[in-house]
Amino acid sequence: FSGIVTVKNAQPGEMISPISAGTGFTRTGICTIVDMTSLEVEVDVNESYINRVKATQPVEATLDAYPDWHIPSKVIAIIPTADRQKATVKVRVGFNKLDPRILPEMSVKVAFQTSGERQVPERRITIPKAAVRQRDGRDVVWLVRNGRMEPRGVTVGAMQGDEVTIAAGLNGGERVVLDGADHLPEGARVTEAKQ
Repeated sequence: FSGIVTVKNAQPGEMISPISAGTGFTRTGICTIVDMTSLEVEVDVNESYINRVKATQPVEATLDAYPDWHIPSKVIAIIPTADRQKATVKVRVGFNKLDPRILPEMSVKVAFQTSGERQVPERRITIPKAAVRQRDGRDVVWLVRNGRMEPRGVTVGAMQGDEVTIAAGLNGGERVVLDGADHLPEGARVTEAKQ
């Protein structure tokens, strides 16, 4: 095969032999060559979960170097031997389509898909924390609907910095009132401030 030299193991003048002479002066290899067209991932799967992994099962791989890039992949093989010390089974995962950004020895995370389709990440609605108010002991946001103020009960999820995730109660694209909602009655007519 044609490939790319990634490691040079021998220097000019050193002796090369297919078997080790045991003296430390003889090399058994000159270099490491990588076939960039056959890159794959080797994953250690806990043996208690190996029954959930099948050959050709869809996998989503994510390189640590590109955390927002989800690479469609699939299980190539389950190696039929377990590592007794780690209680894992090695699984080989192949990329559906290779990309020049994928390099040998890169760190990668894989997610085994439970169905034949790629699972779409759950859409999350995030709003400024200041938009969430308390009303009768529950979380509420004020919306502008048809030019009027309207309260909406919401379920608050995770908070990060000045933002909060809304787990339930809001739809994407709805306009949330950020300032002045405490001073206006429900149904008050409002207009958006121009920025």
